[in-house]
Amino acid sequence: MGHEVSRLKFSHRDRQDFREKVQACLDALATLLEKAEGEIPSPKMGMEIELNLVDENCDPAMVNAAVLADLAGPNYQSELAQFNIEINVEPRHLAGANLAALENDLRASLDLADARARDCGGRLAMIGILPTLREEHFEQKWMSADTRYTVLEEQILAARGEDIELSIAGVPLPGRSSAERLTTVAQTILPEAACTSVQLHLQVAPGDFAAYWNAAQILAAAQVVLAANSPFFAGRALWNETRLPLFEQATDTRPRELRNQGVRPRVWFGERWITSIFDLFEENSRYFPALLPDCTPEDPIAVVAGGGTPELAELTMHNGTIYRWNRPVYDPRDARVPLRLENRVLPAGPTIVDTVANAAFYYGTLCSLARSDRPLWTQMPFAAAEENLRVGAMNGFDSVLQWPVVRAVSPQDLVQRTLLPMADAGLDALGVDAALRDRYLGVIEGRCRAARNGSVWQREYVSARERAGQSRDSALRTMLCEYLERMHSGEPVHTWSW
Repeated sequence: MGHEVSRLKFSHRDRQDFREKVQACLDALATLLEKAEGEIPSPKMGMEIELNLVDENCDPAMVNAAVLADLAGPNYQSELAQFNIEINVEPRHLAGANLAALENDLRASLDLADARARDCGGRLAMIGILPTLREEHFEQKWMSADTRYTVLEEQILAARGEDIELSIAGVPLPGRSSAERLTTVAQTILPEAACTSVQLHLQVAPGDFAAYWNAAQILAAAQVVLAANSPFFAGRALWNETRLPLFEQATDTRPRELRNQGVRPRVWFGERWITSIFDLFEENSRYFPALLPDCTPEDPIAVVAGGGTPELAELTMHNGTIYRWNRPVYDPRDARVPLRLENRVLPAGPTIVDTVANAAFYYGTLCSLARSDRPLWTQMPFAAAEENLRVGAMNGFDSVLQWPVVRAVSPQDLVQRTLLPMADAGLDALGVDAALRDRYLGVIEGRCRAARNGSVWQREYVSARERAGQSRDSALRTMLCEYLERMHSGEPVHTWSW
């Protein structure tokens, strides 16, 4: 979210000054984009994984401060709640055997963090939503000790003017005819901390950014169906990928009246195809008031005029509080290529090999879609891509998706017949070794053939335990304990039984 926030309160003048600085940042960015270089021959990818901490009973363990103190490295970060940490992966090129190196590095990072967690009385859980989270875990005292989280919560609640309502209608568990529903009120934004994700980053040249973002929007529904891993929240069986509606509602600054007026949510898919990355930053500044209006002394226009690369701290801060599922990122640490596309739709887990397979599928398919001679977004209404994401997150492999030419298609047919060949061709164009393409895309194909992802496995497991007489709490706890064993085994989720 840009520079660290050191202030707890902001005045009306602060907000006016911040708006003016964001506009100056936009003007500086426009000049930078005009001077930008062409296509990136070998773009770098990056990854962030958010993780949960649990105790010996698989309940949330509020020990992230102790775990991070033991890890003491820049690749490990705090997250919103005391039961979360984040692992950051060093950026790397995709070509050659780098996907295999990514898998090895992720395993080493996960093992190290898990060992430190065990030293502190916990262990790691790489899962979209921790099934043993209960409403009592969303009290203020469980928030991480970081000023930016405290200020962010105060600003969200102040903008909203009331407590946060959570209302999600689920889909029936296997063998059930009726669906469950969550309806509750939270006095903090900590339900957001339940949503642990994998965020995929890709360097993108300014001139190519619109094509890559449009392609990522189209691809989002298939990603979610393939990787869904968040079926339970607060003891209820909800969507196959409950992270999406939960994250939208937990960070919503709109009271009911503004929702009824159609005011845009801060967790946002968007509303149109774009022609430039500038469209996204400009929309953010036009539609969303600042939550953290903290200004720096930099004059971004003067920096650009002098041939430098500005920090654009205010633009970056503001952008970091608008949670697009595919988000533009400006990062001045790479002066030659300061733009990245951040993909935020994937849940964490279930295993490292599943995580790398998800990344391989995304990067390969994205490359093919973005470089297509006849772009799909010229053949598909934007609203169809948005509806696909909602339907895919709710129904998983039981979804019917809208797609050009075929009109209506199952996720399995879409992936196997259309997207997997695209993924293979895209990875080939990026220089990924053939054996690795086969390995990771084979995991995706296996999921399609079995119609089994982390969410399906969790739902089937809990349903079977309940039919055998276990209570919901007991079934969730038993399931999570077995999940953690399988998470470390490394076997992809479509091979798991119960």
